[in-house]
Amino acid sequence: MALGTLGGSADSGALTAGPPVQPPPEPAAVVDRLGPPPPTDRLRGWVVTASVTLLAVIVRFWNLGYPTDKGTPVFDEKHYAPQAWQMLRNGGVEDNPGYELVVHPPLGKQLIAIGEGLFGYDGLGWRVSAAVAGTLCVLLIVRATRRMTRSTLLGGIAGVLLICDGVSHVQSRIGMLDIFLALFVLGAFTALVVDRDDVRARMARVVADGRVGESPFGPRLGVRWWRFAAGVMLGLACAVKWSGIYWVLAFAALCLLWDVTARRAAGVQKPWVGTLVRDVGPVVWAMAAIPLLVYLSSWWAWFGSETAIDRHAATAAGVGGPSFLPESLRSLWLYSSHVLDFHSHLLTPGDKPHPWESKPWTWPMGLRPMVYHLNSGSAAPPCGATECYSTVMLVGTPALWLPALFVGAWSLWRTVTSFDWRYAAVLVGYGAGFLPWFVNIDRQMYFFYMTPVAPFLVIGTTLVLGEILGRARAGVERRKTGLLVVALYVGAVIANFAWLWPILNGDSISAAHYQAELWLPSWK
Repeated sequence: MALGTLGGSADSGALTAGPPVQPPPEPAAVVDRLGPPPPTDRLRGWVVTASVTLLAVIVRFWNLGYPTDKGTPVFDEKHYAPQAWQMLRNGGVEDNPGYELVVHPPLGKQLIAIGEGLFGYDGLGWRVSAAVAGTLCVLLIVRATRRMTRSTLLGGIAGVLLICDGVSHVQSRIGMLDIFLALFVLGAFTALVVDRDDVRARMARVVADGRVGESPFGPRLGVRWWRFAAGVMLGLACAVKWSGIYWVLAFAALCLLWDVTARRAAGVQKPWVGTLVRDVGPVVWAMAAIPLLVYLSSWWAWFGSETAIDRHAATAAGVGGPSFLPESLRSLWLYSSHVLDFHSHLLTPGDKPHPWESKPWTWPMGLRPMVYHLNSGSAAPPCGATECYSTVMLVGTPALWLPALFVGAWSLWRTVTSFDWRYAAVLVGYGAGFLPWFVNIDRQMYFFYMTPVAPFLVIGTTLVLGEILGRARAGVERRKTGLLVVALYVGAVIANFAWLWPILNGDSISAAHYQAELWLPSWK
């Protein structure tokens, strides 16, 4: 009798060998934990994407060849436009000893050279590739944000905000390298966001088939082409500027973290060990080996040249890099060590700092912009006033940049308290382009280093706007109020951008109007 009722008694747990076995979760519950599917309004999504991108084309390309310095490049275009022009006529390499040392990889200048080859050596020629890159950034941010938020509306808002960002706008209209770095970093981020969805969709199919428990490590995930694409993009980023390595490291860590959480959400018995066994090797291949191979491939012209800077330095010096490497790679190693030495000793002179240099703690809110071009008085085009100014100033749209600390704090709060992967991703992308500059604070630094960071500020701001807007199933009044607040904010950013338009594009304006454009004392 006692044995017959023992299993149902209140104190039966004391007689068992361990805690009661929990039943496995229902497949539907696991699939729900893996996240909602991407938005289903595909046609509407592409219509919005195309419309916002077309707007970006108009804004980025408007009077693109103006201004110049009497027909010559302005600001740091004076480095890259001539180097690109030389590449066009020298098999893709620079060898002018007057530069002493070419301090950036070749890809960005080769992209500028494409524009010069198509349109000639003038403002349009050395800027058109940057304008294309800036336009593609708008397309990518619409798609990435739409996928992250599951909202075509918020994706379109992110695109509009990036169009109206003064930093992204000016860098899209000048022949410098940073907009290309921004394009490839944002391209890698977008590919990883798609890869995250793809992995979770694969996990959901495994769960639905009842195969998730076949191994304590979880399933193998097969070839992940979107992660491969991200690796290619990161290699291209490094081939523009070495600072792309910061995103290589950050995005590799982010990818592994997403793999762990996907395995855990799917109910894998040992998600951390499973990630170590199943995912670390492929991540090293896709996010380290592939970027390295792409980076080395970008030096194709240098490898094939006999006159490129330091092309045979290892042979001449008898040293350079590990001895087991071929001569060409040892020469590249030696040349790269010279470039690294240049950047390491590019310090701010104590007695004569650059007038537009700034330190990273001023960057998040754009407190110290830069003047790329300035004509005043008789040198400026006529404006109908006694004294005229024509200037191109790199300045972040204040309505977007001044709330940056709030957006960052809210992103951190949501990451810590709600484990919201979207905010975590924004912080990783933003931090990879911002935090490393604190390592050597004596180095010369400039606000344009924030160009590849600006898209992450836009995405973070859009996520906050999404919370203000409210969920689609929220009450009608709640939704109307949220939509009003979001519309007012986006309208304020657009109006702020329109007000700054003259000093972003070199339009000739009166002295009084020019002074009214300079909102903060640090802008002068």
